[in-house]
Amino acid sequence: MFMMRFDMRAPAIGAPVRDLYAAAIDMAAWADDKGCVVVGLSEHHCSPDGYLPSPMTLAAAMAARTTTTRIMIAAALLPFYDPVRLAEDMIVLDHVSGGRVSYVLGLGYRPEEYAMFGVPWDERAAVVDEKLAVLLRALQGEPFEHGGRTIWVTPSTSTPGGPSIAYGGQSLAAARRAGRFGLDFFAQTNGEHLEQAYRAACEAAGNAPGTCMLPDPSEPMTVFVADDVDTAWKELGPHLLHDATSYASWNDADSRTASLSRSTTVDELRAERGAHRIMSVDEAREHVRTRGILPLHPLCGGVPPATAWPYLERVVEVLQGP
Repeated sequence: MFMMRFDMRAPAIGAPVRDLYAAAIDMAAWADDKGCVVVGLSEHHCSPDGYLPSPMTLAAAMAARTTTTRIMIAAALLPFYDPVRLAEDMIVLDHVSGGRVSYVLGLGYRPEEYAMFGVPWDERAAVVDEKLAVLLRALQGEPFEHGGRTIWVTPSTSTPGGPSIAYGGQSLAAARRAGRFGLDFFAQTNGEHLEQAYRAACEAAGNAPGTCMLPDPSEPMTVFVADDVDTAWKELGPHLLHDATSYASWNDADSRTASLSRSTTVDELRAERGAHRIMSVDEAREHVRTRGILPLHPLCGGVPPATAWPYLERVVEVLQGP
């Protein structure tokens, strides 16, 4: 089995933006009956390389081209949305997808994004608390009063109880927020005390604990499978390095976020054997045997679609092989 992630970075070394979006949708459709368990879409704003700013739009396009694959928007940056309009969009997408779209909501961590949307950085915790409360209530489909106005989001959701919503982050505050609102918690790392904080917050709020995901930063997050690993690193290395260095520039030195690398050259990134990996066929089969799912990032760093497709197709051959 495998999953695919798309963040739609389109640096100058990569393919044109339009080609990458077309390929991402085609790849989701192609993977629908080939063992893909989930397609993950990320969100960021005002990134020089065009990082995906509207994951719900891309999710809708993918949902219309697929029938079984689940789509996860992780993370949707809640402070930058109107929660009532977001609830409406989520409900429409719930119907379009047949309940296959889930969400991990997040606070975000880049001040420039807050500045662009006019959301005060120093008030971000209070902003997300208020918007999360409104969103969850709006999805219930009943009229309610908020801020001196009546809110009634229709139609009702297709999925009983509404689409799956988790909260994400790497801080104790994020873990506690997830527990307080009765959501699953998808951490960005396996930091100490995160699970304890989540469970304690659930108990204090009278909520049953849900799923608590704690990814290990040493685990691969961006995988390609190749018959000739040396050749693949020459071909894909600059794109993987762009992804690594761009992400690192957004995270401070103390961050333990999964998928984060401090490598500054392709050789360093390869030697690190961290989040970004190109696996041989045997390594990929062993990974599936021991860990279950290959985490693929087919268009990482703007990899041209013509280059990306053979690596993606090779994965299916590996999974179907002896």
